[in-house]
Amino acid sequence: MSTNHSLSSNLWDTADLYKNAVAQLTEAAHTMKLDPNIAERLRVPKRALVVSVPIRMDDGSIKVFEGYRVQHNMTLGPGKGGIRFHPEVSLSETAGLAMLMTFKCSLVGLPLGGAKGGIRVDPTQLSRAEAQALTRRYTTEINMIIGPDKDIPAPDVGTDARHMAWMMDTFSQERGFAVPGVVTGKPIEVGGSLGRAESTGLGVVFTIEHAVRYLNKIGKQKLTIDNSMTVSVQGFGKVGSIAALEMHKRGARVVAVADYLGGVYNKNGLNIPELMKYFEAKRTLVGFPGGDAMSNEEMLALPVDVMIPAAIDGVITEANMAKVNAKIIAEGANGPITNTATKHLEERGSFIIPDVLCNAGGVIVSYFEWVQGLQNFFWSEDEVNEKLAQVLEKAFHQVVAQREKYNCGMKTAALIQGVDRLNKAMLLRGLFP
Repeated sequence: MSTNHSLSSNLWDTADLYKNAVAQLTEAAHTMKLDPNIAERLRVPKRALVVSVPIRMDDGSIKVFEGYRVQHNMTLGPGKGGIRFHPEVSLSETAGLAMLMTFKCSLVGLPLGGAKGGIRVDPTQLSRAEAQALTRRYTTEINMIIGPDKDIPAPDVGTDARHMAWMMDTFSQERGFAVPGVVTGKPIEVGGSLGRAESTGLGVVFTIEHAVRYLNKIGKQKLTIDNSMTVSVQGFGKVGSIAALEMHKRGARVVAVADYLGGVYNKNGLNIPELMKYFEAKRTLVGFPGGDAMSNEEMLALPVDVMIPAAIDGVITEANMAKVNAKIIAEGANGPITNTATKHLEERGSFIIPDVLCNAGGVIVSYFEWVQGLQNFFWSEDEVNEKLAQVLEKAFHQVVAQREKYNCGMKTAALIQGVDRLNKAMLLRGLFP
């Protein structure tokens, strides 16, 4: 029998993020001696839907956008993953993000599979009416594969709670009754969860706290989260801004923050609450009076205790990895460090908290929101944050245990932990037919 790999090599392998995800899987599979049949199934998504999304623009013209929804693996439960509005969205990138979601959900012990969606569009160029029309039409086009027991979208880059409210309303209108569980990351008023908006950034900080304790325990570093600790944050969106604020609250000196237009630096530490107010008003960090202007490239080269890349994938690559000088790198974004750069930085002694662990706070609290919606019983923000901390603590220690067992980097260890649970579940369920 011949083996046809065209599905893997031609349809998906165009985005670096997908290639990196497959390379991470391959390395983890080799290290843990994974059943090759399981590895083969995990290399490609279960299902992908490509849709045309036509809307009427404010000027009366019709414009057609391209949308995607990819479900990578649903062995453990319904699909889970965000909806991204960005001009660089592609089928391959969406597939790579869905794969990472599979490993992330498995790693932190959720009964969910991995999925992802998006539309190729620059959301900054849309009016509110156009954004709503685009979201609603996209929801209609993918409605046959989403639902509380099928696949549950959430916000991602370029989307927020408003988009989730529009998606929930559209899906509900088509069903004839309210279906709040179809999406997470919704406003509180329509079934959202307290703590969801801050969960990813807060989870980043929780994992940094565990990393500091672990490194101190094994004698690799002597770090404390106080005024002696320096922090840089690349990306100041839903994740980076909250991570910066939480590190600031804990007494660390956040010395540099950057967005895609540039950044600011203050060796004595930036006033993060004031910076957030400035960013909310100006929609950029550029010109903030509490620090000096700094480019993204300069920020990545700063000698800091903790760096949080929290923007997009592929920020630290072979081209700039030699300049990076951080003791701990917490991957707040999905895939911000390429595989080559990861190996280089780990060999130089940087401790990388991998994305599937570091930024898992969002999907964990999305799961909490889903559960609360199914029960129609809601928890306090303190309860949500306490449960989030417990899940991340357990997952961190499991990853560390795999790191020590296989004598590998944290990135590979995290994949091993996630893949191991999938491996057991897939072998128990078998292959149909």
